[in-house]
Amino acid sequence: MAEQYDVIVLGSGPGGYVAAIRAAQLGLKTAIVERELLGGICLNWGCIPTKALLRSAEILHYAQYAKDYGLKIAGAIEADLEAVVKRSRGVAKQLNQGVTHLMKKNKITVHMGEGTLKSATSIEVKGEKGTETISAKHVIVATGARARELPFAPVDGKRVWTYRHAMTPKEMPTKLLVMGSGAIGVEFASFYNDMGVDVTVVEMLDRIMPVEDKDVSTFMTKALTKQGMTILTEAAVQEVKASDKEVKVTIKDKAGKVTTETYSHVISAVGIVPNTENIGVEKYAELDRGFIQIDDLGRTKTKGLWAIGDCTPGPWLAHKASHEGVTAAEAIAQELGNKEVHPHGLDRNNIPGCTYCHPQVASVGMTEAKAKEAGYKVKVGNFPFIGNGKAIALGEPEGFVKTVFDAATGELLGAHMVGAEVTEMIQGYVIGKTLETTEAELMQTVFPHPTISESMHESVLAAYGRVVHV
Repeated sequence: MAEQYDVIVLGSGPGGYVAAIRAAQLGLKTAIVERELLGGICLNWGCIPTKALLRSAEILHYAQYAKDYGLKIAGAIEADLEAVVKRSRGVAKQLNQGVTHLMKKNKITVHMGEGTLKSATSIEVKGEKGTETISAKHVIVATGARARELPFAPVDGKRVWTYRHAMTPKEMPTKLLVMGSGAIGVEFASFYNDMGVDVTVVEMLDRIMPVEDKDVSTFMTKALTKQGMTILTEAAVQEVKASDKEVKVTIKDKAGKVTTETYSHVISAVGIVPNTENIGVEKYAELDRGFIQIDDLGRTKTKGLWAIGDCTPGPWLAHKASHEGVTAAEAIAQELGNKEVHPHGLDRNNIPGCTYCHPQVASVGMTEAKAKEAGYKVKVGNFPFIGNGKAIALGEPEGFVKTVFDAATGELLGAHMVGAEVTEMIQGYVIGKTLETTEAELMQTVFPHPTISESMHESVLAAYGRVVHV
């Protein structure tokens, strides 16, 4: 007889394992099904280990510029690729073990194996225990996504990489082409550039980081070019041919000129594909380009079946998946009779985006262009880091904070930041947007001195003609 649960979560990434923990906290008998590693892509092959790599590159960067801080470092400064990768994998292992501990702590049953929906509320698991069928009152699909591969650029793991290969390189590239300038592409471009690699970034659209505000894209183009990268926009890769020793890439530029260049390695960072094939979900849920369609609480069209994270519509971010996991778990508990929980639908306008390149990029809400397209008359404030004492003291004067307000109501519509530690600072604006703040509250907020966050305050003041330090 199939084992019975209140909730089964298919997938243990940052959406799945958080959903399972919240369900267990609410007293629901919970199981999780995972085919590979607890923690999913984010903890094992994505968000966290990439930040470990980027931290190593950041330390190398600062060491190379030690004299700018009045310091002397004797001897040559160079990267030990094997040690850098080993540290990153160690961080991933530690977090994987942490999730394993959390499953035990919360009394969540873990079924390791390939899971397939046999109905909207039952899953067949083929794994370490052979084949077993488990069922529940509710099932949450949290199977995530994987890197998109292009037919003219076949990934071989040797010369042509996805992010996964780029995290554990067997050798350091000498000349690297990164296809795609979204967060993943720019982060790896930044890492390898800091490690001393000759890096080129190619983007089909008219600017890099195209989801960001245009001012951010313009700034980042100048910053990355200054660091030594080659940036090609409005350019299309037409062919990628890999041999044992090199990769020949044919690119058509915005003028229509076609050239072939040789690289040691290529990273394909051109989007994701949802992991929704071969799990039986198409029988019970509506799919759009493979993504499971849900309401703002995570429900599919079939009662008892829910979905969260990267296998659902974007933005495809770990923190969005975790938030969806909590929301879905609470909505399920409510349906099962818990009157103490009051889940709220997800507001995608309040989800921050962060790119951990050098310099960092962070944003939330509408860009200036999107706000105008939506019909708003806007007030825009822009404050440069060169006017911030802490940024100058840190030797990080390059960057800015931009805020976009509704001119009629003072509502904060969006915030966009480039520079040191902005991925930590953006949460201030996220909280403000969630609380539906206006410029008045932000102006009256006392920001500590000296901090880079004072630039946030000055940006708001700048939108209303009250900026102080420029």
